[in-house]
Amino acid sequence: MIHEQPAVLAFDALKGRPDTIGAVPDGEGTNFALFSENATRVELCLYDEAGEVETARLDLPEMQGGIWFGYLPGIGAGQVYGYRVHGPWEPEAGHRFNPAKLVLDPYARELRGELVWDPAVFGHTGDDLTRDDRDSAPFVPKAVVVDPDFDWNADEALRHRWEDTLIWEVHPKGATMRHPEVDEEDRGSLCGLASDAIIAHLQRVGVTAVELLPMHGFLHDQFLLDKGLKNYWGYNTLSFFAPHRAYLKTGRADEVKEVVRKLHRAGIEVILDVVYNHTAEGSELGPTLSFRGIDNASYYLLADNKRHCFDTTGCGNTLNVAHPMVLRMVIDSLRYWVQVMHVDGFRFDLASTLGREAAGFEREGSFFAAIRQDPVLSQVKLIAEPWDIGEGGYQVGGFPFPFREWNDKARDDMRAFWRRDPGLKGDLAQRLLGSPIQFDHSQRPATSSINFLAAHDGFTLRDVVSYDGKHNEANGEDNRDGHDHNLSHNLGAEGPTDDEGILEARHRRSKAMLATLMLSQGVPMLLAGDEFGQSQGGNNNTYAQDSEISWLHWEAADERLVSAVADLVAFRRKVGLADSRFARAPGDGNDGPEISWLGPDGPLDESGWGQETALGLRYHRAEDDLLIVLNQGHDAEFDLPEGSWRRRMDTAADPIVCDRIESGRIKLGWQSVSVWQEAAG
Repeated sequence: MIHEQPAVLAFDALKGRPDTIGAVPDGEGTNFALFSENATRVELCLYDEAGEVETARLDLPEMQGGIWFGYLPGIGAGQVYGYRVHGPWEPEAGHRFNPAKLVLDPYARELRGELVWDPAVFGHTGDDLTRDDRDSAPFVPKAVVVDPDFDWNADEALRHRWEDTLIWEVHPKGATMRHPEVDEEDRGSLCGLASDAIIAHLQRVGVTAVELLPMHGFLHDQFLLDKGLKNYWGYNTLSFFAPHRAYLKTGRADEVKEVVRKLHRAGIEVILDVVYNHTAEGSELGPTLSFRGIDNASYYLLADNKRHCFDTTGCGNTLNVAHPMVLRMVIDSLRYWVQVMHVDGFRFDLASTLGREAAGFEREGSFFAAIRQDPVLSQVKLIAEPWDIGEGGYQVGGFPFPFREWNDKARDDMRAFWRRDPGLKGDLAQRLLGSPIQFDHSQRPATSSINFLAAHDGFTLRDVVSYDGKHNEANGEDNRDGHDHNLSHNLGAEGPTDDEGILEARHRRSKAMLATLMLSQGVPMLLAGDEFGQSQGGNNNTYAQDSEISWLHWEAADERLVSAVADLVAFRRKVGLADSRFARAPGDGNDGPEISWLGPDGPLDESGWGQETALGLRYHRAEDDLLIVLNQGHDAEFDLPEGSWRRRMDTAADPIVCDRIESGRIKLGWQSVSVWQEAAG
């Protein structure tokens, strides 16, 4: 409900509170609070419903501990507002206060209006030392006071076990733009993601969690807009509490709650990809939209000379989570999304940056300690992207429990093995067992590794088997952007082809790779569309492609591939393949599942690891043994262990589900994965 602004505005000196930051309504008024350690004065600016006309401007009356605050009676949900923060303009000391710039509340729960890239949004003119005094208010997004109440109807966090989890990494817009069964008015919105058609697909495949690319309020870079492009992925956050307005049909933050509630009812968790390592304001040459104008020296890491930002992210700035109030903002944001919006976990972009202390990355640092001891956040799913571009930033395996980590080693080794690169048996064995070299330490479980074949950044799985090189011409950078280390192979033709032999080889290799993913220890993650053959035309850097290049092509889905993935996921769960304990060789004294390795002619000795032949992994279990055989080469033969075995899965076939008893020497199809279960008696 939008409250009409009272005729006379005055702060109630008895009700102002510094302990809750942001704009918090209570039905009778709203408490406004903003942290700025170095400000000398803070003005609260109120606007009409459209966010276009300023209706009042008042100084926040009190300050304690760097928190400026005041309670304003008669102001409630729906009120649009912003701040003007006064303080020293001393760039060489790190201070860039400029009250001509209307700044967004870092705790804004909802946004109104879009950024217009006018020169007035910059706090400086010419070089970064000269202050610009043009008013930025007409050109910047503003905050909206939000009522946190919502009828959740007993919705609760799902808390699926990691052993049962299958993650589907998906773009909130691109998932539905081309889906013929999603209502046209819902396509491209979060509502579309929770449509019956999408939910039915996820349930069929066996997805237990959707991991949404950034949906915090973000900005489109000016250099992209000038080229007719957009920041599609959204790793350019402006607001850590407010959802991105373009993903909402009405603009109301409650739409997120409605989507989460519906996905929960379908048994699907919601994980947010979050970007707390940097903000959309960029370097000191960037705009003044929020943090820079509120307290640049507190919110950002600065270089030794204080004038320049210290950048470990490649995005111009680095959020200073070592500052207790900035850390509080991040923790408050995470708690808000869990407690108010009911999300089930987070994937932290460039998470090594969040662990940077004075001496570099510190796994026992303040950020990780704050989360690990938090009674709310320690219970949700926590996933780290374990690298950044700074010195010592690559930290795969270096994060503390209960964090899980994206494992690019699994991606690279699985791609290279099925490309038939030589000498990778030992590396693939590591990935099948959950990468114990990286993760079997510090009492971490075998579910610490998030395994994937493809993610939003890079080739899709179909493009891994369809292109030898990247094709990023549509990005307008002469194909210079994106990385070249794709470990891909086009299998005989670059891109689309009518050659049935090549198409079958691509299909066969895709199934074998997906089977490797689903049969490995750790937690599998699918890039949305990989389960049905999504192609991006060889573009491996679609960050700017809010277009047909990136949107999921549901109409071209490969039904055989969808069925294979669904069968693999169902089998993984039915036989209890995933285990939180790392596997061990028989008799080594640990309590994990016992395993042994086989070659085509029996137990694998040291010399066999270097041969380009099929690799067998046997799980010795109390009830029955499982045998997984990976044949990266041509048609081959393989000696089954003594006894009778039931072939359960074979990716050389369509469909892949099997049910036949075999023994002795059997045949393996080329580029295939087969699974046997020990037959009774």
